[in-house]
Amino acid sequence: MDIHAQKKRIYLFLIILTVASAMGLQGWRTLINNFAVEAAGLDGLGMGVVQSVREIPGFLALLVVYLLLIIREHRLAALSVLIMGLGVAGTGLFPSVWGLALTTLVMSFGFHYFETCNQSLTLQHFDSATAPIVFGRLRGMMSVGNLIMGGAIFILAPVLEYTQLFALVGVAVAVAGASMLWFEPRGGQTEPQRKTMVLRWKYWLYYLLTFLAGARRQIFVAFSVFLLVERFGFSVREVTALFVLNNAINWFAGPWIGRAVVRLGERRVLSVEYAGLVLVFMVYAQTGSKAVVALMYVLDHLLFNCAFAIRTYFQKIAKPADIAPSMAVGFTINHIAAVVVPVTGGLLWLVDPAMVFYAGAGLALVSLVCVQLIRTPAAS
Repeated sequence: MDIHAQKKRIYLFLIILTVASAMGLQGWRTLINNFAVEAAGLDGLGMGVVQSVREIPGFLALLVVYLLLIIREHRLAALSVLIMGLGVAGTGLFPSVWGLALTTLVMSFGFHYFETCNQSLTLQHFDSATAPIVFGRLRGMMSVGNLIMGGAIFILAPVLEYTQLFALVGVAVAVAGASMLWFEPRGGQTEPQRKTMVLRWKYWLYYLLTFLAGARRQIFVAFSVFLLVERFGFSVREVTALFVLNNAINWFAGPWIGRAVVRLGERRVLSVEYAGLVLVFMVYAQTGSKAVVALMYVLDHLLFNCAFAIRTYFQKIAKPADIAPSMAVGFTINHIAAVVVPVTGGLLWLVDPAMVFYAGAGLALVSLVCVQLIRTPAAS
């Protein structure tokens, strides 16, 4: 199947904004932990507060449904990337808990609202046999962008201040979003989308898997790099080097996993992800080796590529008109636990950091059991 021949403009549109968004998040994540510790003086609880604030826009992603009443979905996607860039650009100006909370909130509104539109547009414009391949290729392209971003920070970190680094990253992302505001991504006829919130009993497993993924993922996002920095003393350049390695691997792994979903199905691919995550979190909790924890971080990042299989599973069981509102509702469900987990994890961290990762292993184990219930029309 030649994606470029059939859906060239929408595919190009998605690539540009997806890469820009990924590079913005990559730059922010690469810098934020060291900035928080070195410039703002945050401890585990303070970092948990910032990370919880970061998830509030994800919890409010259902509002995308109502924004679509006044703005077209692809335009909202571009505007969201622009807003994300502005949030990243301002991060270095406010080295305090509440300053970071404010800029993180702006950045996160842009990121989460773009991701809601991005997933929706992909599922609308590409069929169930093609969407996993598109998601995989987009993951690969994200990794290319992240490699560029990681390499730039690796080179510039020794010579620029945090304020300048955040500004450079954010302005680049904002320019990419602005450039796509009036782009018309023609990709063929799609089913008109419902402009109201959709909740259906037939989608219960999708909702549950999305909820569990949000809770488990936040443990990784909020505390894995923080573990590397606080407990194992990773520097900005070492964290950046890990990000570069991750993205070099995922450049090839993303498309490969997309093809694996098509060949093997969502149930098998997600089973591999969650079985691997049980191992990763248990090792996080117990290891005292800097090399081992770095290896687990790379494996964790690799397994995350499988997560889009939850959305392609939904595509196979959903009514076409439900895709846009369901992606918005799904993001909100994903972030119900995510708003609470970082702060709760921060409190556990003060008692014993291992407890945070044991909880992650438990969530991964529950997810592994639940994915065995996946049934699709093609596989039934």
